[in-house]
Amino acid sequence: MMPPLPESFLRGEPVQIITTKDDHTFELNEEALRPILCDSDVQHKKICVVSVAGAFRKGKSFLLDFFLRYLARDGIEDWLGADDEPLTGFSWRGGSERETCGIWAWSKLFQCKSPDGEEIAVMLLDTQGAFDTESTVKDCATVFALSTMVSSVQTYNLSQNIQEDDLHHLQLFTEYGRLALEKEEVKEKPFQSLLFLIRDWSYPYEYEYGRGGGTQILEKKLNKSSRHEELEEVRTHIRSCFENIDCFLMPHPGLAVARKREFDGRLADIDPEFLKHLRELTPMLLAPSNLVVKRINGCEIKCRDLLEYFKAYINIYQSSDLPEPKTMLRATSEANNLAAVAMALDHYNTEMEKVCGGDHPYMSPDELERSHGEVLDGALKKFDDTPKMGGEEFSRGYLEHLTRDIAERYEHYQKGNESKNLFNVARSPITLVVTMVIMYFVSGLFGLVGLYSLSNVANLVLGIAIMALLLWSYVRYSGEYPSIAASIDSTTDFIWLQVYAPVYKGLSQDKIRPEKRKHD
Repeated sequence: MMPPLPESFLRGEPVQIITTKDDHTFELNEEALRPILCDSDVQHKKICVVSVAGAFRKGKSFLLDFFLRYLARDGIEDWLGADDEPLTGFSWRGGSERETCGIWAWSKLFQCKSPDGEEIAVMLLDTQGAFDTESTVKDCATVFALSTMVSSVQTYNLSQNIQEDDLHHLQLFTEYGRLALEKEEVKEKPFQSLLFLIRDWSYPYEYEYGRGGGTQILEKKLNKSSRHEELEEVRTHIRSCFENIDCFLMPHPGLAVARKREFDGRLADIDPEFLKHLRELTPMLLAPSNLVVKRINGCEIKCRDLLEYFKAYINIYQSSDLPEPKTMLRATSEANNLAAVAMALDHYNTEMEKVCGGDHPYMSPDELERSHGEVLDGALKKFDDTPKMGGEEFSRGYLEHLTRDIAERYEHYQKGNESKNLFNVARSPITLVVTMVIMYFVSGLFGLVGLYSLSNVANLVLGIAIMALLLWSYVRYSGEYPSIAASIDSTTDFIWLQVYAPVYKGLSQDKIRPEKRKHD
């Protein structure tokens, strides 16, 4: 019997991470994306991002739900499930109207163990269909370009064949890659893997279903030369943008899928030929040994770093005009440097917590400053050693930003350290007690010499100090009238800093001078 879907899958849900507005602009839903990428279980793990993009109403969400089922069941042999099991996950339905807007992600990342034992997080992205009656060309280009920029595998979902306009659209969407190669000394191609997924392939007698037939048609459509110069230019551009390009031919899922209004994804209604090749396609993308880790500028990206790239890329598309590829290149450089800043700042925070975190006792300011200097050097070295796009001049501003952030964090650690100093915590009562003792002796001294008016003043100050101490103790114990305690604290701080501290410092120096002369 087929096991039920795991609880972790049932708890997950599709969340919209890129939203669309009425004015055809896009916005990052950071509140939805941050918990996905910065969850404590996955934030430090490498990530594989699989996206499906293409024209609307071509079964992208339908396909992704089978991907979800495969990942949820850890790719067991009979992962497709029972014949009467409805298909759930990303929202999908039959019909002619679009279902998905913007970009959606599954709220839980799946963790797969690679052959070398490392756990890799897998993220699935569902994208708004292109070329519907409500989307502009800019909308289509934005969604496709964004999903391609953040994914490690972009699945280009096509219907029936690879047509010339499909390739021209792909050229538009990947123009950023061509410019990156020309303007920057980038050793690797800007995008990683592209899969042409041809749905409803009707000519298996020419090219068989699956990867084998896909490879043959890809060779004919994309790699074969002796074409017109303009057509060859499109293909050269596409090949120059992706490290790996593949193709897969899928049969039609069956008439019940297309025509049955109440169809809910049950395997019993799907053509067995479709299911056969679905069993081949899904592990080809998602088997642990086949996962493609997201990489930018040669560096493998971790989950939390990907958030910075999302934020940088979406900022480009919030402008009123379709951005130039150079702008996208700059955004990549910005995200790359921001990720380096975040990594260096995280190193600083981690090391300083080891030195003076909440569980550590008070340490002298000089020792704290020395430790800060050592950790600061380590953080700056980590920033310098991280490969970054944009060049040294571009990175200098981010280095200054990092230095300012570390300075702010150091002030935080200084305040935390001072709060552990017993005298600082009890400065008000100590100052009041010292004042009471001094006024007691001063009153007695003035009384002995007959200066009763001054003695009375000293007694008045003594009485005020006693009342202030009692009031301060009550407020601190009860939690009532906090403004009164704050006033007493500020007054005693002033008295200590302006009166007692200078006197104490002067007496200490007077004591040191004779000892110094003695040693001389």
